[in-house]
Amino acid sequence: MKHLICLFFAIAATAAPAATVPVFEDTMAQRTLACTACHGKEGRAGPDGYYPRIAGKPTGYLYNQLLNFRDGRRHYGLMARLLDPLSDAYLLEIARHFASLDLPYAAPQAATVPAAALERGRTLVLQGDEAAKVPACVQCHGAGLTGVAPNTPGLLGLSRDYLNAQLGAWRTGQRRAHAPDCMAQIARELRPEDLAAVTSWLAAQPLPPDTKPALSLPQPPTITCGSAALPAGRQQP
Repeated sequence: MKHLICLFFAIAATAAPAATVPVFEDTMAQRTLACTACHGKEGRAGPDGYYPRIAGKPTGYLYNQLLNFRDGRRHYGLMARLLDPLSDAYLLEIARHFASLDLPYAAPQAATVPAAALERGRTLVLQGDEAAKVPACVQCHGAGLTGVAPNTPGLLGLSRDYLNAQLGAWRTGQRRAHAPDCMAQIARELRPEDLAAVTSWLAAQPLPPDTKPALSLPQPPTITCGSAALPAGRQQP
């Protein structure tokens, strides 16, 4: 079962000239070539901006998203077909592999919105807007916005198009999570112009020197989010 991804590439390779057939290494890096075909070399992100970086994301977050694609809480046919035959245990192996990668990030995108919009985005990300019922992003995603182990992803190093698409999917129910689905709630509270301000500001920010997820939050967030628990005995190092 765990070699299904490699089997896909082995079948495709039979149609290529013998000189181009890769050596079979039986490593997670080779088994996950189907992932990096879209998500970029070593999972650093696809060139079009719509396939996000998965290298270095927290184990629990990656595992939860693999489950969500496989089980229909997220909708993308290619991912669903790829993951459908894989067990929970093997999805966790994939998540642990990509979470272990510590690789450089690409430079951030240049901002293309007015300064006032960027300032509004900065305020929402760092302080939130209590009147609009929008908590600060840093409450859950960490002060450095690089995520928090084991289940919360970083928000930096993602393209504006990808962030827009995901928040839009939360708003319309195309992306869902385990209850309580806090991101769906937040995305629906955001006004369209505020959503654009947040994604524009995030996409333009450089990564801090330490890009790894934080190990904990200084205090509990004001909003509760649901997520898939890691299997017993398989907690993130």
